[in-house]
Amino acid sequence: MKDIKVLVLGDVVRCASCEYMEKNLWKYRKENDIDFVVVNGENSSGSGGIDKKSAETLLSAGADILTTGNHVFKSFEAKTLLDENKYILRPANYPDELPGFGYTLFDASGKTFLVMNVMGTVLMDPLSDPFSAIEKILEKNKGKYDISVLDIHAETTSEKRALGFYFDGRIDVIFGTHTHVETADEQILPKGTAYITDIGMCGPENSILGIEPSCVIEKLRMHIPTRFIVSENEIKAHGAIITIDREKNTAKKIERITF
Repeated sequence: MKDIKVLVLGDVVRCASCEYMEKNLWKYRKENDIDFVVVNGENSSGSGGIDKKSAETLLSAGADILTTGNHVFKSFEAKTLLDENKYILRPANYPDELPGFGYTLFDASGKTFLVMNVMGTVLMDPLSDPFSAIEKILEKNKGKYDISVLDIHAETTSEKRALGFYFDGRIDVIFGTHTHVETADEQILPKGTAYITDIGMCGPENSILGIEPSCVIEKLRMHIPTRFIVSENEIKAHGAIITIDREKNTAKKIERITF
């Protein structure tokens, strides 16, 4: 019986990267027999954040679920967008009064996936405790899903790894986003969770987190306000493929990928 393959992809950087995904994601998905795709789209619009155009582009390009992070409300369209489409998530530990969903259920390849999105609080906006937010989601959805996936949008390795080990064996796939640089610590944790601290970005390769290097260098050297321009260098998509045993619903392998 065929295993389940889950593809997770890092922060998509602006319009050119959306276009790249539009041209390449479905092809990659078919070539690698991917069953389910989660993409972080929080930087996908032309002005940063996520808007209707960028979200629709990524979903039609082959993403099943879009997660986000601290830039999610940067676009004025986001509030309406998040309420209208339950497959576009915002971090669950934002205040409950805000529009949108911090988790969703999605059926694919005969399985029900629970996808969750939280934001870290170390060196980030002071949102509520992500540990408690995840606990509430798991409790609320007990018995409703087969495979669980969590995007931790956070700055520090320590916070992401702490969440990984805390929920080891209780969440099947845990991956980090936000830093735009993929880490080399992919592993199956002791109790069975497939984990990676950060899956990087879908954006310009020869850049500083997607931005033209000269802009960032000027900012750091001169300490003056600098206009950040998105790099026009070659775009690559970074992420990971997680292989899950179809019968046991447990992770067997996690590997970093680039295309």
